[in-house]
Amino acid sequence: MNVSEPEMTSVTDLTDKELAQKWKETNWTEVETIVNNLQVRIASTAKNKDWKSVNKLSRLLTNSYCAKLLAVRKVTGNKGGKTPGVDGVVWTSPADKMRAVLSLTKKGYRAKPLKRKYIPKKNGKVRPLNIPTLYDRAMQTLYALALSPVESATSDRTSFGFKPYRSTKDACEYLFICLSKKIAPQWIVEGDIKACFDEVRLKSYVV
Repeated sequence: MNVSEPEMTSVTDLTDKELAQKWKETNWTEVETIVNNLQVRIASTAKNKDWKSVNKLSRLLTNSYCAKLLAVRKVTGNKGGKTPGVDGVVWTSPADKMRAVLSLTKKGYRAKPLKRKYIPKKNGKVRPLNIPTLYDRAMQTLYALALSPVESATSDRTSFGFKPYRSTKDACEYLFICLSKKIAPQWIVEGDIKACFDEVRLKSYVV
């Protein structure tokens, strides 16, 4: 399937009604196909250690209109999509979402401070939560679309934590394969650092 990148329109050229219509008429299958094709190319070049091509394709993806569409849909479609950051801005209407797509750019971009919120825990304590603005979340998601294929192509194949399309069952299956051999470890050590990110003090270094 040969799918081409649609032409991007300036946000100032459209009214709210036109922006909303543009969002509603988006062919998401086509958008996902274009982004996926770029990701496959990035993964392939990363696997071959062709870093010059990886950088070129990554820039192409992060400037892609389709990738920006997908990034905005991801951040507005999850549970935190209605939770604003320090700017109090949420993208609820189709016009808001399309306006966000057309305004996503790295030119002059600077992330805003995080909004601090405390979530009650069952033991009576609270868990600190840092909430970025929707714009910052969209930018993070956009660049994650370019970085995830590199990570998938070059990372440890036996690592299952926080990996897309991998689950605890995959880890159990790999453990079974390793431990069912005649020469296999007799013990499994499981470690958990209690309140790790609450207790560990991190120092900042300037390089």
